Amino acid sequence: MHIFDIVSAHMGAVGLPLYAVSATRVNLPDTPTLLFLHWHGFRRATPLQLDGVDLPPRAVPSSALQFDGTLHKTEQEVLDAAWRLGAWNVERWQRRACNHVSAKASEAFDCRLAFGDNAADYPDDTVLGTDPSLRNELMHLAARKGYSRWLFQPNKGGIWSGIGPADDSLDADGGRQSDCPVTPLPPGPAARTVYQLGYILLQTGGLARS
Repeated sequence: MHIFDIVSAHMGAVGLPLYAVSATRVNLPDTPTLLFLHWHGFRRATPLQLDGVDLPPRAVPSSALQFDGTLHKTEQEVLDAAWRLGAWNVERWQRRACNHVSAKASEAFDCRLAFGDNAADYPDDTVLGTDPSLRNELMHLAARKGYSRWLFQPNKGGIWSGIGPADDSLDADGGRQSDCPVTPLPPGPAARTVYQLGYILLQTGGLARS
C-alpha cells in the first residue's frame, strides 16, 4: 500500500484534520521508515465527571505506522503523498549522529521527537501505534548512525485550506490528481532540502515559487 493510500485511509477512520505528516528513517539500508500522522484535535483524557471541575482535554496523539522499502522509494512515496494531498512543499532534513561528545542537547532532543519518543515527558503518550520497542531501537540506532526526516503539511484533509496565498496548482478539493512531477534528489551535504510543489500564477502568466 502506498503512503498516500495509508494516510487517506487513516484520515477517513480517525475523522480529524491533519496538522502535518512526517517520516523518519535511519541512515542505513534495509531499515524501515516510520510514518507519523499528526492530528489536529483534542479529547478528554478521562471519562470521569466531577461537579464544578472542568477537566482539560488532551491533544490527540499522533499515529505511527511502519513503511518498508528503499530510501529512494520512501522519498518518492512521501513526495507523491504530499503532492496529492496538496502540500505547498516537502522538507527533508538529513541529521548526523548525536551520540557523541560534541553533539548538542538539542540534537538528541530532535532525534527523540523524530522517532516518536516522549521527549518532553508528557503525562500521556504523544504517539500511538507501531511497536514502541521498534521505535526505541531505531531511535538508538539513529543516534549512532544519523537519520533523515521528511515533513509536509497537507492542504486536503488538513487545517491549512484557505491559509496563506492561493496555490494555483490545487484542484477544487485542495488536492492534486496528476502524478507528482518532482523526483528525489540524492543525499548531499545540505542538512535541509526543500522540494517546492505549489505555485502561484502571476498576472503575466509566469510562475512564482518560494
